[in-house]
Amino acid sequence: MNRIGAAAVVVVLGVQLLALAHPDRHVALWMGAAAATVALLTLRWLVVRDVGVAVDDSRARDPAETLRRWRSKTEIMIARADSTRSDWDKYLRPMLARQFELATGARKGKDPRVFRATAVALFGEQLWPWVDPDNVSRTGVEEPGPGRAVLDDVLRRLEGI
Repeated sequence: MNRIGAAAVVVVLGVQLLALAHPDRHVALWMGAAAATVALLTLRWLVVRDVGVAVDDSRARDPAETLRRWRSKTEIMIARADSTRSDWDKYLRPMLARQFELATGARKGKDPRVFRATAVALFGEQLWPWVDPDNVSRTGVEEPGPGRAVLDDVLRRLEGI
């Protein structure tokens, strides 16, 4: 796109130089304006044309592809839940905490007490530590993750909101 813009500037300057060779100097103004207009319209056409080609959502609308992506993401989530505490803290905890904030509208930054009270009311004292964004373990590599049952329970409660 930068090359096309530079070429347009060179063409406009070239037209101006040719117009200056004409005995009537008023022609230079009109020829320069015409060349600039043609260059700008060409650039606009190229930009609009390229955007249409770049957006290909045919795969995004394919139900089979959507189902494959969903299944793949779900399998990865289950594997991370069954893995170590470190994997849970790194991948699942932020996602679950974000989903909790979006679903309830409670923001930790606004009022931490209300945030915690809402979370405990929804998840209970046993599940909240697995969703709490501040409960990250520094030694989680050696600790086992909570497992598929905890992930399933957390997701069911989030879905119930």
